[in-house]
Amino acid sequence: MKLSAILASKGSNVVTIDPTASLRELLLELTRHNVGALVVSTDGNSISGIVSERDLVHAFASHPDPYSLAVSEIMTSEVFVAPLEAHVDELMQIMTDRRFRHVPVTDDAGSLLGIVSIGDIVKSRLGELESEREALMGYITHGG
Repeated sequence: MKLSAILASKGSNVVTIDPTASLRELLLELTRHNVGALVVSTDGNSISGIVSERDLVHAFASHPDPYSLAVSEIMTSEVFVAPLEAHVDELMQIMTDRRFRHVPVTDDAGSLLGIVSIGDIVKSRLGELESEREALMGYITHGG
Protein backbone atom coordinates (compact mmCIF):
# COMPACT_ATOMS: atom_id res chain seq x y z
CA MET A 1 0.00 0.00 0.00
CA LYS A 2 1.15 3.53 -0.75
CA LEU A 3 0.82 6.67 1.36
CA SER A 4 -1.59 8.09 -1.19
CA ALA A 5 -4.13 5.44 -0.12
CA ILE A 6 -3.77 6.40 3.55
CA LEU A 7 -4.25 10.09 2.80
CA ALA A 8 -7.25 9.29 0.59
CA SER A 9 -8.79 7.50 3.56
CA LYS A 10 -7.87 9.83 6.44
CA GLY A 11 -7.75 13.12 4.59
CA SER A 12 -4.98 15.56 3.90
CA ASN A 13 -5.63 18.13 6.62
CA VAL A 14 -2.40 19.14 8.33
CA VAL A 15 -2.26 21.37 11.38
CA THR A 16 0.67 23.75 11.16
CA ILE A 17 2.15 26.29 13.52
CA ASP A 18 4.32 29.33 12.89
CA PRO A 19 7.94 29.08 14.10
CA THR A 20 7.49 32.27 16.15
CA ALA A 21 4.58 30.83 18.15
CA SER A 22 5.07 30.35 21.88
CA LEU A 23 5.11 26.98 23.60
CA ARG A 24 1.82 27.92 25.25
CA GLU A 25 0.29 28.35 21.78
CA LEU A 26 1.82 25.04 20.74
CA LEU A 27 0.28 23.26 23.72
CA LEU A 28 -3.12 24.79 22.94
CA GLU A 29 -2.97 23.72 19.29
CA LEU A 30 -1.87 20.15 20.11
CA THR A 31 -4.74 19.91 22.60
CA ARG A 32 -7.33 21.57 20.37
CA HIS A 33 -6.60 19.24 17.46
CA ASN A 34 -5.82 16.18 19.61
CA VAL A 35 -2.59 15.44 17.73
CA GLY A 36 0.93 14.55 18.80
CA ALA A 37 2.88 16.75 16.40
CA LEU A 38 2.54 19.86 14.27
CA VAL A 39 4.34 20.81 11.11
CA VAL A 40 6.15 24.10 11.58
CA SER A 41 5.42 26.38 8.64
CA THR A 42 5.18 30.07 7.91
CA ASP A 43 2.67 29.61 5.08
CA GLY A 44 0.98 26.21 5.61
CA ASN A 45 2.71 24.86 2.51
CA SER A 46 6.47 24.88 3.11
CA ILE A 47 8.08 22.92 5.94
CA SER A 48 10.40 24.69 8.38
CA GLY A 49 10.39 21.85 10.89
CA ILE A 50 8.23 19.57 12.97
CA VAL A 51 7.48 19.80 16.68
CA SER A 52 6.16 16.94 18.77
CA GLU A 53 5.18 16.11 22.31
CA ARG A 54 8.66 14.70 22.76
CA ASP A 55 10.19 18.09 21.88
CA LEU A 56 7.97 19.70 24.51
CA VAL A 57 9.06 17.22 27.16
CA HIS A 58 12.72 17.96 26.41
CA ALA A 59 12.08 21.71 26.56
CA PHE A 60 10.29 21.51 29.90
CA ALA A 61 12.91 19.18 31.36
CA SER A 62 15.92 21.21 30.27
CA HIS A 63 14.92 24.88 30.26
CA PRO A 64 14.28 26.96 33.41
CA ASP A 65 11.51 28.96 31.69
CA PRO A 66 10.18 26.92 28.76
CA TYR A 67 7.22 29.26 28.23
CA SER A 68 9.69 31.92 27.12
CA LEU A 69 10.78 29.77 24.19
CA ALA A 70 9.45 29.92 20.63
CA VAL A 71 8.54 26.84 18.62
CA SER A 72 11.60 27.45 16.41
CA GLU A 73 13.84 26.91 19.44
CA ILE A 74 12.60 23.39 20.18
CA MET A 75 11.47 22.05 16.79
CA THR A 76 13.25 19.41 14.78
CA SER A 77 14.65 21.25 11.76
CA GLU A 78 15.77 18.26 9.71
CA VAL A 79 12.44 16.71 8.82
CA PHE A 80 12.12 13.34 7.16
CA VAL A 81 9.42 13.64 4.50
CA ALA A 82 7.89 11.04 2.22
CA PRO A 83 6.30 11.23 -1.23
CA LEU A 84 2.75 10.04 -1.96
CA GLU A 85 4.24 7.03 -3.77
CA ALA A 86 6.13 5.78 -0.68
CA HIS A 87 5.22 2.26 0.40
CA VAL A 88 3.77 1.82 3.86
CA ASP A 89 5.97 -1.17 4.80
CA GLU A 90 9.15 0.71 3.93
CA LEU A 91 8.05 3.83 5.80
CA MET A 92 7.02 1.79 8.86
CA GLN A 93 10.56 0.35 9.02
CA ILE A 94 12.18 3.79 8.69
CA MET A 95 9.94 5.26 11.40
CA THR A 96 10.72 2.37 13.73
CA ASP A 97 14.47 2.50 13.10
CA ARG A 98 14.73 6.29 13.45
CA ARG A 99 12.26 6.49 16.33
CA PHE A 100 9.84 9.11 15.07
CA ARG A 101 6.08 8.88 14.85
CA HIS A 102 5.01 11.52 12.31
CA VAL A 103 6.02 12.02 8.69
CA PRO A 104 4.89 14.90 6.48
CA VAL A 105 3.94 13.87 2.96
CA THR A 106 5.13 16.17 0.18
CA ASP A 107 4.99 16.50 -3.58
CA ASP A 108 8.08 16.67 -5.81
CA ALA A 109 8.43 20.41 -5.17
CA GLY A 110 8.43 19.89 -1.39
CA SER A 111 4.92 21.27 -0.84
CA LEU A 112 3.03 19.84 2.11
CA LEU A 113 0.26 17.42 1.06
CA GLY A 114 -0.53 15.69 4.34
CA ILE A 115 0.92 13.94 7.35
CA VAL A 116 0.88 10.33 8.51
CA SER A 117 1.49 8.96 11.96
CA ILE A 118 2.71 5.54 12.96
CA GLY A 119 -0.88 4.93 14.11
CA ASP A 120 -2.18 5.63 10.60
CA ILE A 121 0.35 3.21 9.16
CA VAL A 122 -0.38 0.46 11.68
CA LYS A 123 -4.12 0.88 11.06
CA SER A 124 -3.65 0.51 7.30
CA ARG A 125 -1.39 -2.51 7.75
CA LEU A 126 -3.92 -4.18 10.06
CA GLY A 127 -6.61 -3.58 7.43
CA GLU A 128 -4.43 -5.25 4.82
CA LEU A 129 -3.81 -8.23 7.10
CA GLU A 130 -7.53 -8.59 7.85
CA SER A 131 -8.33 -8.58 4.13
CA GLU A 132 -5.69 -11.25 3.53
CA ARG A 133 -7.05 -13.33 6.42
CA GLU A 134 -10.59 -13.13 5.05
CA ALA A 135 -9.39 -14.13 1.57
CA LEU A 136 -7.51 -17.12 2.99
CA MET A 137 -10.49 -18.17 5.11
CA GLY A 138 -12.72 -17.98 2.01
CA TYR A 139 -10.25 -20.05 0.08
CA ILE A 140 -10.03 -22.67 2.83
CA THR A 141 -13.76 -22.91 3.51
CA HIS A 142 -14.95 -22.66 -0.09
CA GLY A 143 -12.10 -24.45 -1.83
CA GLY A 144 -10.85 -21.50 -3.88
